[in-house]
Amino acid sequence: MSTRRLPVYLLLDTSGSMQGEPIHAVNAGLQSLAASLRQDPHALESVYISIVTFDMEVKNVVPLTALEDLQVPTITTPTSGATMMGAGLMFVCDKVAQEVRKSTAEAKGDWRPLLFLMTDGKPSDTLAFQEVIPRVKAANFGTVVACAAGPKSDSSVLHQLTDKVVHMDTMDSATFSKFFQWVSSTINQGSSSMGAANSVTLPPPPPEVQIVI
Repeated sequence: MSTRRLPVYLLLDTSGSMQGEPIHAVNAGLQSLAASLRQDPHALESVYISIVTFDMEVKNVVPLTALEDLQVPTITTPTSGATMMGAGLMFVCDKVAQEVRKSTAEAKGDWRPLLFLMTDGKPSDTLAFQEVIPRVKAANFGTVVACAAGPKSDSSVLHQLTDKVVHMDTMDSATFSKFFQWVSSTINQGSSSMGAANSVTLPPPPPEVQIVI
């Protein structure tokens, strides 16, 4: 019998404004996220991770992969260009429809997937973003967390997508590290509480990551 998976989709902004320290901080954060999750036996058993980036184009830099097999690549940014967040979300919704196994009479399907979105701006493709909102809400995610990073991010736009919006004032390595540790705690909570609840309760974030009401 196949294990019920907990699919986790990380959708990351790699537009030109993420160049320099921010993207280095994201890469370090992803490495520590993977290392931290591997310490948890529940997560090792069930967590599968997909990393999708968006700038002028959308890339599935890590297709849905078991945590124990996960190789985190170094993510790069273009020098400039648009923030195709709507296209990124559409891509993730397509992948969820293809990849997440549904329950049948014979077997239980996967757990409800988790989506973490991180952006330092707002969508350039505003129409596509508006059109994808109902799809995201209908995709039956266990949780959708959107992170507005830095001074140019727009948390009000992200609130249209989910009520779980967090904000980071700065985009340095220490802050991103805290954010990814918190993501790791949220996934761990999801992997250990599956079955007890249908959705994931967020652990309290560190002081650097503020919940936006």
